[in-house]
Amino acid sequence: MGRSELREHIFKMIFGLEFSPEEQLEEQLELYVDQLVDVTEKDATYMIEKAKKIAAKVGEIDAMINENTTGWKTSRMNKVDLSILRLAIYEMKWDDDVPVKVAINEAVELGKRFSSDEGPAFINGVLGKLA
Repeated sequence: MGRSELREHIFKMIFGLEFSPEEQLEEQLELYVDQLVDVTEKDATYMIEKAKKIAAKVGEIDAMINENTTGWKTSRMNKVDLSILRLAIYEMKWDDDVPVKVAINEAVELGKRFSSDEGPAFINGVLGKLA
């Protein structure tokens, strides 16, 4: 599985966590990966571990988002955009394997696929302030 495809699955995992209690994190991530077809053990482990790391940093990431948005706080934000931002900010700040420009570009591409018409520009603007 390529990096973009892995990232898309991690985004979906992070998005799904918005609708489950924190104590079900492990179970929800495992359920997600179990329904994937032809996923290697290496890719499954990578996705689950990265999603857990992002979930552990949500408070810190959300504080960064709130500091860099005007009129939009995470509590009112579109959950798709919020999940994309959380993934991208994690990659920008804590994942040394992902260059900042790649994290931003991939986030904008996810926004084009899954968000509203305004989503990609919003995502790009927030991430641009943080870069």
